[in-house]
Amino acid sequence: MTAMRFWKSVGVLEWWLAAAGAGSMLFIMMMVTVISVAGRYFLHMDLIPGAYNIVERVIFPLLVFWGLPLAHREGMFPRLETLADTQPPRRRAFLAAFVTLVEVGLYAVFLWYVTKFTWASFASGRTMQIGASYLPLWPVLVPMPLAVALMLLQMGRTLYHYVRAMFGLEEMAAPLGATESGAV
Repeated sequence: MTAMRFWKSVGVLEWWLAAAGAGSMLFIMMMVTVISVAGRYFLHMDLIPGAYNIVERVIFPLLVFWGLPLAHREGMFPRLETLADTQPPRRRAFLAAFVTLVEVGLYAVFLWYVTKFTWASFASGRTMQIGASYLPLWPVLVPMPLAVALMLLQMGRTLYHYVRAMFGLEEMAAPLGATESGAV
């Protein structure tokens, strides 16, 4: 029962990151764009100095990284399943486990470098230029390792189910990420 509660809370965290975090970033991006364009065309002045930098360096990265864990959980990442779907269930589970293991390896390396870069940016006081002022970069970078770690957690869960299906301990479902979303 505790594992189910843990995965439910992870699902809620992923949903809030995507809905509240990425959703608010999308809304802010639209507002910054509208205000900036309206100021340029109607008032012939820049109402938000550095609007492009704000969108490029703050809003868009947060929007993308906060949406990644939920997109992975919901099975929205592209998958090459045509060959695997024609295989018997255990071979299909083996192929899915192998591909997921490769994904885990790649994202683990990515998590290592993102975390290393985030820590180095925090330790060195790295800044970014927005308009004429310089702001610290770490508040933008901190959510990125969190998002990748949540994806790795979900990938580990998916790998566990694929390995169990490979040994016949549970049935191989359709794409695991797509069927799990309702049963978080």
